[in-house]
Amino acid sequence: MFRVPSRPLAIRGWQVLRSVGHRLQHSSVPHRPISKLLIANRGEIACRVVRTARKMGVRTVAVYSDPDKGSMHVDMADEAYHIGPAASQESYLRGDKILDIVKRSGAQAIHPGYGFLSENVEFAERCSKEGVIFVGPPAQAIRDMGIKSTSKIIMSEAGVPVIGGYHGEDQSDARLRQEADKIGFPVMIKAVRGGGGKGMRIAMKPEEFEEQLESARREATKSFGDDVMLIEKFVERPRHVEVQVFGDHHGNYVYLFERDCSVQRRHQKIIEEAPAPGISWEVRKSLGEAAVRAAKAVGYVGAGTVEFILDASHKFYFMEMNTRLQVEHPISEMITNTDLVEWQLRVAAGEPLPLTQEQIQLSGHSFEARIYAEDPNSGFLPGAGPLDHLSTPQASKHVRIETGVREGDEVSVHYDPMIAKLVVWGHDRSSALNLLTTCLGDYNIVGLNTNVDFLMSLATHPSFVAGDVSTDFIPDHYNELFPERTPSQQLFCQSALALILEEEQEGIRAAAATQDPTSPFRPGAVPRINHTLSRTFSITSGGVEENIQVAYMGSGKYKMSVGSSIFEVSGSMLQDNNVCHLNCVIDGNVSRSRIVIQGRDMYVFTPTGGWKLSVPTPKFEKEMSSATGATGGAIAPMPGVIEKVFVTPGQTVAAGDPLVVMIAMKMEYVIKAAGPGVVEKVLFGQGDNVAKNTPLIKMKETEAE
Repeated sequence: MFRVPSRPLAIRGWQVLRSVGHRLQHSSVPHRPISKLLIANRGEIACRVVRTARKMGVRTVAVYSDPDKGSMHVDMADEAYHIGPAASQESYLRGDKILDIVKRSGAQAIHPGYGFLSENVEFAERCSKEGVIFVGPPAQAIRDMGIKSTSKIIMSEAGVPVIGGYHGEDQSDARLRQEADKIGFPVMIKAVRGGGGKGMRIAMKPEEFEEQLESARREATKSFGDDVMLIEKFVERPRHVEVQVFGDHHGNYVYLFERDCSVQRRHQKIIEEAPAPGISWEVRKSLGEAAVRAAKAVGYVGAGTVEFILDASHKFYFMEMNTRLQVEHPISEMITNTDLVEWQLRVAAGEPLPLTQEQIQLSGHSFEARIYAEDPNSGFLPGAGPLDHLSTPQASKHVRIETGVREGDEVSVHYDPMIAKLVVWGHDRSSALNLLTTCLGDYNIVGLNTNVDFLMSLATHPSFVAGDVSTDFIPDHYNELFPERTPSQQLFCQSALALILEEEQEGIRAAAATQDPTSPFRPGAVPRINHTLSRTFSITSGGVEENIQVAYMGSGKYKMSVGSSIFEVSGSMLQDNNVCHLNCVIDGNVSRSRIVIQGRDMYVFTPTGGWKLSVPTPKFEKEMSSATGATGGAIAPMPGVIEKVFVTPGQTVAAGDPLVVMIAMKMEYVIKAAGPGVVEKVLFGQGDNVAKNTPLIKMKETEAE
């Protein structure tokens, strides 16, 4: 997967280049070989670290919570230890448990991944006190950069451009509102210990300020245990550009160029690319040098990311520094031919950086698309559930699949809903983007909602293709990114053909099982006596129901009537590596798609997106399974945990009043009343786990005055 040669980390005096290797002897930092590494994380990042450690001859130790037993990262590691229940506060965030496992396993170092304890100052300090190598920066650097108000002062003194704002100690509502008025709306409300979009809200106008402030504080307290806020000017239509930096214990610093992470939803990145499109080499160099100044200012060691806001004239301003490896680090690796996890481990062991700035070359272009369990059509609500079917593009030196799940695994409600990262590389931006869209078409998932089709729509949007991006990209192009999709008549023909061919293959399998492959009663054996040579398929998709009249013409050919149109259809279906490939010819036009059939549902994956089609449930089944329960009130839009209930029985509410706050996938969602009413019953309380579509509040509707 990586193109960097390596040797076991336990070998002393490792040198890639003589020009930098000699600096080791002048340093007082001892070289501490790492032969066993504990990975204090889960999912795709844990798997990612295991792969590099194995390449380097380093043994790995995994930790896992109750729902992660038997997960991919546990299976990949050399050893694994149970760490607690599902809640991260009782498992992956328990530094005491992790350090105990370090002692029991004999590991010399801890790689925290990203999230969880990766930017926890107290944990980094405790590792140092107990003689455990923390694969990350010094605790003081985490502290300085983790508090946004402090980091901005340090950056300003280091000559790094910053955006003005209020970072003061007076956290009263009145003072924060006063400062917001002084700065001028719109303003950004941000938790000083925030990250990943959590504890961050935008108040576009004064009347929104108090509500957004309270929401940001609640989420910050839940995520970071700290509700201190800063207020700063919100730059409209900015670009989010970040620089990958690296430092070692010997005073060496480099940057590995920039990444553009502008396209976001819920203030979280969804697709990233490196280098940033449309950036001149002069701006690129200035960005990199500013990032290195930022790292030097805090005595940084290891991998870090300095994030900037870039305005329309390409002036940039320091936003924050993430003192850890980033989710999107693979695209920096792809354009610099490096393995940053290997760099992390070698630097943590006391070795110098393997390359100088002059030796780091930028080559080609890379994209990363984050594949999430979520519903883009419902405000990107996160989801959870089983991966009933999972097929991916073929990995190669230009295509990486960074994942921590396999077919049959479950995306848990307790953790981040990311399924995988699809990373591609091309000689230029155009070829890389073409490869990305092709690979997205080959990423087929059944069992839960995903954002794959949305990513395809985004990657092919003319403005994105032109590199015209900003953090407002999705709202600015909402209608084009969420077009009305209507199933075509040809799609219904494909689905009918797939059903016929599946019946025939099932008949062949059944006949083979009875040792009578010439049985005239197997499906598809036409013509045959007393067999009807025409039939009707009733199929629905996207709210459209069609009756497809199929006439068997013999020799694998059919006439299909859909509405007033008649088509000549033929084709074949081949099973390959758990994927059904449908080759369909309609009126001489060939189309190829992938088919997954589950009960009454069929999933058709085409090069331009996927479709779900269903054979309608018979009327008697509908009557037997008609839904019962509370009508009106609040219903859980996703699986999650009740964080706060605002109402009590007998309370009168108006349309838009908050009813319940849910926490799902580490994000906060406020569920509001759809209309006026009186609360009859509160069905769940704080801390309760609820499934998707579960009634939460039963209400009696009233007429609006």
